[in-house]
Amino acid sequence: MTEMSQKLVLGSAPDSWGVWFPEDEYQTPWDRFLDELAESGYDWLELGPYGYLPTDPKQLADEVGKRNLRVSGGTVFGSLHRPERWDDMLSTVRKVAELTAAVGAHHLVFIPTMFRDEKTGQYSESPTLDDDQWAALNKGADELGRILLNDYDVRLCLHSHADSHIQTQPEIERFLDGTDSDLVSLCLDTGHVAYGGGDAVDLIRRYSERVGYVHIKQMDPDIIRQVNEENLSFGEAVKRGVCVEPPAGEPAPAAVVDALKEVDARLFVIVEQDLYPCEPEVPKPIAVRTRKYLNSCGLGARYQKA
Repeated sequence: MTEMSQKLVLGSAPDSWGVWFPEDEYQTPWDRFLDELAESGYDWLELGPYGYLPTDPKQLADEVGKRNLRVSGGTVFGSLHRPERWDDMLSTVRKVAELTAAVGAHHLVFIPTMFRDEKTGQYSESPTLDDDQWAALNKGADELGRILLNDYDVRLCLHSHADSHIQTQPEIERFLDGTDSDLVSLCLDTGHVAYGGGDAVDLIRRYSERVGYVHIKQMDPDIIRQVNEENLSFGEAVKRGVCVEPPAGEPAPAAVVDALKEVDARLFVIVEQDLYPCEPEVPKPIAVRTRKYLNSCGLGARYQKA
């Protein structure tokens, strides 16, 4: 099977190596991440937080290319429900979009600003939006999607995320129903959907035309129960091991892959197992085992590597 004939294209991300921030003392150095990603049998990567990998397009292209890797998309955090933050948000998004396009990728994963601090768990704002904020969010997403397509040939893929205002399935559906399918796609993160109590397979089947990009991961239902009972932040849940490698956890990866095969589009399916913080020797063996398991489900199998 050739690369271009693959309908579902497997990759991974810095997140699977414990990377959440541009710089952090607990994170794997970027060059080690790229080396281990290639050694683990992956061809594609998402860029992760802007500033973690080199931001000079030539250097990034050289570092990725010499390891026979390619870039599936960029990643950015931002706030769409607060118009007063639009200019600052757009400035950041443009930098990431420019780098993403420069290395030949056409997807930008946009993660809504979280309402709880990733490290402390403290609330920074209400966990729910009012109708005016929802209207601003949806309008902003359409406008940002238009800018990205027109200026960079990059597709906006909104990532539903734990501890964000687009976390539960009703919130995801409200967002999709309120935005323009020509301008905005969903980055379907299977683990975050489960974390918010939703059903990723159901979303794939009912909103297949909106799924433009996928993060595949699984969550431990026992720890999700702890989250709900103890009002834990996502950062604390990750420390407790809420993200698990397949085939453990929810949703079942094989069921997700089977549903994705029915989507009428070529999709990047990027492994994301949140591991922050973790010891440097932890990620690579997990990445290898995960790739092999997903290969066995018919996702991204390559004949030249075991």
